[in-house]
Amino acid sequence: MSFKYKRVLLKLSGESLMGEQQFGISPEMLIHYASQIKGLVEKGIEVAIVIGGGNIFRGLNSLNSGIARVQGDYMGMLATCINGMALQSALEKAGIYTRLISAIEMRQIAEPYIRRRAIRHLEKGRVVIFSAGTGSPYFTTDSAAALRANEINAEVILKGTRVDGIYSSDPEKDPDATKYDTISFEKVIELGLNVMDMTAFTMCQENNLPIIVFNINDDRNLQRIIMGENVGTVVS
Repeated sequence: MSFKYKRVLLKLSGESLMGEQQFGISPEMLIHYASQIKGLVEKGIEVAIVIGGGNIFRGLNSLNSGIARVQGDYMGMLATCINGMALQSALEKAGIYTRLISAIEMRQIAEPYIRRRAIRHLEKGRVVIFSAGTGSPYFTTDSAAALRANEINAEVILKGTRVDGIYSSDPEKDPDATKYDTISFEKVIELGLNVMDMTAFTMCQENNLPIIVFNINDDRNLQRIIMGENVGTVVS
């Protein structure tokens, strides 16, 4: 059986781990993601993951708290490490070999980021979880996803969200919002659609790296994307 993609980078938001909770990590969501990722690994797909930290701490929140922006961004990076450890634990409980890689050195819990080693892990069938963003303040986890995806030669970024693609406006607020099945990078910029932050988006555009925005809460979607079905919105 042939698949459309062999190596993918899955971008998850920290908020997606909350489930129905107001903050923190939902055990049900961890199991939900682990089972979906396991389905890809069992088909021989090489999977890297970048996860946000918004369920624990958002760097932007610090602006109202008196915490300096740079300090707040580092706190957000550490939150992504907590999420990475939780996802690693769920995957290993599901029988999947993983490596947690951090852009900020913390040898007791994660490997430092070395590009060639990360690629080797993927080639050996291990799920690679990139944490701590880019390791630098002022960059979001979207930017980290775009950077790592390009560095490891991923064929696509799969951006899991709560909605089933990109719409002309927020479908949760506007019933008349229309969905795009495919859209160009140029059109996204022209319409001011909020797919990723501009740093990440521009990096994908310059390197011809497609982004698929899809509903991660539907169990079948990851499998369908790998099979080449039209799911969500493809930005290319």
